[in-house]
Amino acid sequence: MPVAPSALAHADDLADFVSASPSSYHAAEEVARRLESAGFSRLREEDPWPAQQGGRFVVVRDGAAIAWTVPSDAVATTPSHVLGAHTDSPGFKLKPQPTTGSAGWLQAAVEVYGGPLLNSWLDRELRLAGRLALADGSVVLADTGALLRLPQLAVHLDREANSGLALDKQFQTQPVWGLGDPTQADILAELAVSAGVAASAIRGYDVVIADTARGAVFGKDSAFFASGRLDDLASVHAGVVALATHDAESGPIAVLAAFDHEELGSGSRSGAAGPFLEDVLERVYAGLGADGSERRRAYASSWCLSSDVGHSVHPNYAAKHDPVVHPVLGSGPILKLNANQRYATDAVGSAAWRSWCESAGVRPQEFVSNNNVPCGSTIGPITATRLGIRTVDVGIPILSMHSARELAGVSDLHDLSLVAGAFFRG
Repeated sequence: MPVAPSALAHADDLADFVSASPSSYHAAEEVARRLESAGFSRLREEDPWPAQQGGRFVVVRDGAAIAWTVPSDAVATTPSHVLGAHTDSPGFKLKPQPTTGSAGWLQAAVEVYGGPLLNSWLDRELRLAGRLALADGSVVLADTGALLRLPQLAVHLDREANSGLALDKQFQTQPVWGLGDPTQADILAELAVSAGVAASAIRGYDVVIADTARGAVFGKDSAFFASGRLDDLASVHAGVVALATHDAESGPIAVLAAFDHEELGSGSRSGAAGPFLEDVLERVYAGLGADGSERRRAYASSWCLSSDVGHSVHPNYAAKHDPVVHPVLGSGPILKLNANQRYATDAVGSAAWRSWCESAGVRPQEFVSNNNVPCGSTIGPITATRLGIRTVDVGIPILSMHSARELAGVSDLHDLSLVAGAFFRG
């Protein structure tokens, strides 16, 4: 069945969003930029915040962004509906003393970030992107565009390459970016040029490598969408789209929490295990006149929808999946379940998720792991543990998870945004 025009338009907008978000810092700024364009007011954590009733706000902390709308009729015990996602993706991060090289080549010294599929980064045009901390105390974003490549060794020089490719993380993942003597070159100068600053002004940096290729729709009936960083910018984008058009006159406080550092375990000031969401919610409820007891009463009737990608059944490796539960691209977003609480979903959450999907006119699927292939975890259990808010783990099914270029279903991407809208409405 052909994909609906609205779903194709959503995928095209997602491609723009991912292109504008090569790093978590860019993603957080893109969230803020889009929501400010939709009428949200950007707040700074250092400043007093205005009255909350009827307000639409967004705040950025490093590579994370939280945005929310407060109904005009909100009171101290109005519940919150929080859509949680993350801005970071597996890949590589620039090391200290980043300019290196060998045999006449200029290379970048990088450290593996999270758990990428290393071989998927070979033979692609790559960019450096992130934030630069300058001598005057300011912080600017940088993005070089296409600059680097990880060239694979020719099969003539490695006759066993097709029998099993294993890359040494230290010595075989340093991309090339030019020719010459590394003592006479500085890759930070490339970043400085892209940010419009002097290289000598750079005092610190958080810079990652990202694929440069734009997301693309393809396949029979335009069913597929391939892009870098779908884990988890697909969820962040769905939340932005839903929140930007959300009617804040009544219902719960609608919150989008896009955290950083999920791929590392979320343990940072901008990660889900840190205080960012709790800090924001405390200030929102204080703006409604809530004391600690009233805020906790609000939490008791609140929900968190932890949205992250999950595994579609793979046609070439079906034995890696549960024998019965087979989520497939294009058949709807997924409810993620795990008996060992790697996901936070329980029976009450399952029922609520199905209600939101029904309200949105979306057909959901389920995901559970093969007992011999344990699943990863998400921000869901972390958020539930920190705040005590009832949490459901959901997402979209994809293939090529943690690849430099992942594969999703076009209709699933749009469906997730529709369910996010129903969730925000309550």
